[in-house]
Amino acid sequence: MNKRQETFLFVIWAQSVVATLGSLFYSEIMKFVPCELCWYQRILMYPLVIIYGYALYKKDIRYAFPGLILSTIGVFVSTYHYLIQKVPSMQEAGGACGVIPCNTTYVNFFGFATIPFQAMIAFLVITVIHIIVIVQQRRA
Repeated sequence: MNKRQETFLFVIWAQSVVATLGSLFYSEIMKFVPCELCWYQRILMYPLVIIYGYALYKKDIRYAFPGLILSTIGVFVSTYHYLIQKVPSMQEAGGACGVIPCNTTYVNFFGFATIPFQAMIAFLVITVIHIIVIVQQRRA
C-alpha cells in the first residue's frame, strides 16, 4: 500500500469516526431519540470505525472489505430514509416506522441536510474512496 492509498484509508476511517461521534452527539447530547431506520444506519456505521481502523493499522485495504459491504448497504438505507423525510408521497411510509416515526426531522440544515442526508454522505464518501483505493491497487 503506497502513501496515497494509506491517506485515503485514513480519510475513510476518520469519516466513520466523525459519523459515529455525530450520531452519538445527536442522541446523547441533543437528546434526539433515534427512529428505527436511524438504528439500522448506526448498526451499519459503528463497526466501520473498527474495521477501517484495523485495516489502517495493518496498512492493507483487504482487511476492510466487510466495510465496503456495510457502507454500500448504508448508502441505500440512508437514501431510503432521506426520501421518506423529503418526498411527500413517501412520508406516509415513515409514519408507521416505530415508536419514533422515521419521517421525523430533527435537523434540516440549509433546507435539505437532515440526519439521514448526513449519514448518506458519510456512507457515500466511505464507499467511493474505498472503491478508488481498490482501483488504484489493481492498476499498480
